[in-house]
Amino acid sequence: MPKTSAIQRNEKRKRLAVKFAPVRAELKAILANPTATDEEFYAAQKKLQKLPRNSSPTRIRNRCALSGRPRGYKRKYGVSRLTFRELALAGKIPGVTKSSW
Repeated sequence: MPKTSAIQRNEKRKRLAVKFAPVRAELKAILANPTATDEEFYAAQKKLQKLPRNSSPTRIRNRCALSGRPRGYKRKYGVSRLTFRELALAGKIPGVTKSSW
């Protein structure tokens, strides 16, 4: 089990990403616009740099929903490989069976 502070820090990043998403999208649109003047471009760039670092969606870490484990994350199921195996063997994930050949 990871430290609770690591899990909470990641949750904070998720909240900040949602909060600043419209502002970030607006500024990125100005930066991507080829008709924007140099002043507008540099002003948008400065504003984007002033936003909190943790408000960037890139900084969010995928973590297991049950254990909080950051590695071995199965994106389709939202859990780590260890938790996935436990749930699959217990029959709690529909359509997943242990293979044998």
